[in-house]
Amino acid sequence: MPSDTAMKFYIPFLDWLAAQPDLITWDVRSQIEEHISVARWGDLPQWQQVLENLPAICVSSPEFRQEVALGTAENCDGETRKLLKKTLMGLHPWRKGPYYLFGMHLDTEWRSDWKWDRVLPHLSPLEDRTVLDVGCGNGYHCWRMYGEGAKRVIGIDPSVKFIFQFYAIKHFAGQHPVDVLPLGIEHMPAQLEAFDTVFSMGVLYHRRQPEEHIQELLGCLRPGGQLVLETLLINGDHQEVLIPAGRYAKMRNVWNIPTAEKMLLWLKQCGLQNPRLVDINQTSLEEQRRTEWMTFESLADFLNPEDSSLTIEGHPAPLRGVFIAEKI
Repeated sequence: MPSDTAMKFYIPFLDWLAAQPDLITWDVRSQIEEHISVARWGDLPQWQQVLENLPAICVSSPEFRQEVALGTAENCDGETRKLLKKTLMGLHPWRKGPYYLFGMHLDTEWRSDWKWDRVLPHLSPLEDRTVLDVGCGNGYHCWRMYGEGAKRVIGIDPSVKFIFQFYAIKHFAGQHPVDVLPLGIEHMPAQLEAFDTVFSMGVLYHRRQPEEHIQELLGCLRPGGQLVLETLLINGDHQEVLIPAGRYAKMRNVWNIPTAEKMLLWLKQCGLQNPRLVDINQTSLEEQRRTEWMTFESLADFLNPEDSSLTIEGHPAPLRGVFIAEKI
């Protein structure tokens, strides 16, 4: 994908970035050009074609607070809706959502709205905040953060197919101050201290050094800012960590699954103030499942068919906790 085409997505964002004195050290342009390239992603031309084939539909009443819903069934006819579905299927699999587009339910693998409903009551208000969402996937939660009044939301995720999914949605949503960049947390400048709220949901267990990940997140936060971290947990009252030998729920890259007590200790050792566990939830087969928009294996395939409290490898089934803390 030519760099000029890639940069077209980001012109409004880069214009905003140039006016932010606390982000002057962040050379985003060169990072985007490096990460969105055919040399790295051989399917880029196909993903680009999806965006070019999206129908032009005028959106009425976009909604981001209660759900992510763009337009109504009255905004297009049935044939256009069929074309829209066929086109968006070119970016399969769709993992985070759901989205509602012109009367069409884009039913993703994850009911990410359920996670948001569990997290939202515990947050400091997002009104007028600058927010970073680390490992944001296709940006579903970024839209919900914007719906809560954030003045600027930046998501980062190294998977470029997810970036194209985000911009397929933004094609219809319009130029709101929400963007997703093709980066990982390791690409953020050290000690940037530019964000009022930093989210890391579903990332920590993919990092070999969990405390290093927490320090990276901490470096992105302004003093007084809030960290929101969601991760896999194991039950237990002690400071223990499950380090899976081989795979966990068929995933290769799961390195550390702590107890809540261990997670709180990591947060304290990294210097965060008042770390607390605000929600714990056993992932259900209704929250993560196969759909027509994600036809690969899902949670039901990752669990022991004779005992759903265990993964297929014999580890405890996915249990997720949400932690919140502040930067001093």
